[in-house]
Amino acid sequence: MRPRLRVPITLISALKISPAKPVLNFCRTYAAGPKGAGKKDDKKGKKKKKKGGGDFIQHDLGGALQFSLTEAMRYIRAMEVGRNPVTVKYDLAVRLRTPKTSPIIRNRIRLPTPVKTDKRVCVIAEGVHAEAARQAGAAIVGTEEVFEQIRNGKLDFELCIAHEDSLKALMATKLAKVLGPRGLMPSPKFGTVVKNTGAAIRDLVGKSDYKERMGVVRLAIGQLRFTEAQLAENIKTFISHLKKDIAALDNVTKSIHEVVLSSTHSSGFSLNGQIEPSGARESKQ
Repeated sequence: MRPRLRVPITLISALKISPAKPVLNFCRTYAAGPKGAGKKDDKKGKKKKKKGGGDFIQHDLGGALQFSLTEAMRYIRAMEVGRNPVTVKYDLAVRLRTPKTSPIIRNRIRLPTPVKTDKRVCVIAEGVHAEAARQAGAAIVGTEEVFEQIRNGKLDFELCIAHEDSLKALMATKLAKVLGPRGLMPSPKFGTVVKNTGAAIRDLVGKSDYKERMGVVRLAIGQLRFTEAQLAENIKTFISHLKKDIAALDNVTKSIHEVVLSSTHSSGFSLNGQIEPSGARESKQ
């Protein structure tokens, strides 16, 4: 039998071996309790932040560089040199001081000098109303054949009008899910459900649609070939129309913060509300 190894007591005392220390528990207090008990305690005293409140942020224009209409047009034309003056458009962006949760502005306007007159129109109508639409220049006319084209994704038109007698047939097709998001669904509110298709086309083709989006209203305000007088008259008419839209809203505070002119390929120029530079007016006087 092998002899057992005996450790001297003096060696044990020299090593100073102490009993095992208790393990610290770094877990959250609710881990050992019922599921989710601590989570409720953590949420106490915390206020939920409301989402979507407040106004859209607009920069202070106190030190901003702003231009007269003549100056902005001169710079934009320099940036668009060599491009087609008919297809290149002047765009106007009107920034609003408005709450994020307020109703949006949406309307249609006929500018003194129309920007686009070759708009493709689709008319939902039958019989004499369909024939009147064709004579007025509608590109697509009919009911069932038009519905089939829309189902197949052929939406090669920019405006859709429905005669009031054919509106029920259109609603039965449930194509509002296709036309609505594109702003093409006929609606009595916007004057696209009509009695006289021919007169409606002649009235609507020269009009332009605009809609507020994220506190900004944008509209193609002119062609690059427009004169300063034509563009100024279009801008004046649009701003006046927009102010009427704002005034028509109930219990909502909206106002115009900034007007920016740009073009298809140019930068934007903040307008100061003047047609010509102040120095040019003084020299003329």
